[in-house]
This record gives sequence, C-alpha cells and structure tokens, in this order.
Amino acid sequence: MAGLVGAGGLGDIAYQYGFQRYQPDVMYASILILIALVQIVQSLGNWIAKKLSK
Repeated sequence: MAGLVGAGGLGDIAYQYGFQRYQPDVMYASILILIALVQIVQSLGNWIAKKLSK
C-alpha cells in the first residue's frame, strides 16, 4: 500500500479521505478493493506460471 500512497492511487484515497478525514467507510471500502485487486493479480500470475511450466 505504501507504493500506492506515493503514486496517488487507491491507497492515497484510503489514507487521505479515510484516515485523515476520518471517513471509515471510504477507508474500509478502498482497503477491500486493494485486497481484491491483489488477490486477482496473484491468482492470474499463478495461473500463468502454471500454464507456462507445463
């Protein structure tokens, strides 16, 4: 998430609006989206690695 905060992405929104302005619904929603994105990218990478290793 640190890279995303520095890049001004979804992590930055979670930090600025959710944490600094104390809007927990924004913070929790953006964190859940970040977790979902990480899981999707990880699963896609695992699938590609499995296909290429055969």
